[in-house]
Amino acid sequence: MKTIRENVSYLQGLVEGVNLNATTNEGRVIKGIIDTIESLAEAVERLEGRQSDLEVYLDSLDEELMDIEEEIYRSEGEGYVEMECPECHEVVYFDTDILDSEDTIEVTCPNCDSVVFVNSGDYDFTPDSLETEHVQDGDKEILQ
Repeated sequence: MKTIRENVSYLQGLVEGVNLNATTNEGRVIKGIIDTIESLAEAVERLEGRQSDLEVYLDSLDEELMDIEEEIYRSEGEGYVEMECPECHEVVYFDTDILDSEDTIEVTCPNCDSVVFVNSGDYDFTPDSLETEHVQDGDKEILQ
């Protein structure tokens, strides 16, 4: 398949080969069309080059993001608790270290700022209203 630039060159050769008079109305129109097509061909070539550059850049970003995701999710020995906010039902994740901390820590929903969990023994929540899961190394188990 020919490139746009090759097609434009072919058309320019046809126009020159038929000895088109550029001073007639038809000659000026055809010359203008050929010049416009040539400008469009140059613009398309520039866009193709930029798109190719963007694809390479996007692929490198995608690879870096996958590396970051793997690092975050493969944290060995670290688990996360998943709870549903009682107000907005947004799923909230937090580190299991909060469960064992001696300090009182409140986990709030980033969506509505409601308290989702308090690690003191005073916080009452019903297991029916909150889905609590312990997630470690990709496996899920229900906390009891």
